[in-house]
Amino acid sequence: MKKSLLLLVCFLPSLSFAKFIHPMDFDGSEAQKADVIKYIKDRVQKDYCNSKLNMCQETTLRMMEQENLRAFKEASQANDRKIMDNVIKTYCHSALDMCNYATIEMMYKENQKASKQDLKW
Repeated sequence: MKKSLLLLVCFLPSLSFAKFIHPMDFDGSEAQKADVIKYIKDRVQKDYCNSKLNMCQETTLRMMEQENLRAFKEASQANDRKIMDNVIKTYCHSALDMCNYATIEMMYKENQKASKQDLKW
């Protein structure tokens, strides 16, 4: 019984972690807006308070939440699904664990720019 309770407590934070919304699948509904806000708050908390960064200050948290919301809004206007999916795969579904909207938006823009470049002498 104690083992079961301990396992439940250990996995409880991951059960309450909000669902990641793919920016290009965002439909603007209130439900998805709430999910995006919850994901951003949870992710910022994880990155800045529950990690080795130890930068858990209210000003830092609010600033990063705002930056991630801005980045999500920008990323939701993206038009190259292949590049966006690749960025999300790289930063959200790998050992990197850098699945925040600021990183996704920045790397989407960089990959989109790089896709138009060609090596020249």
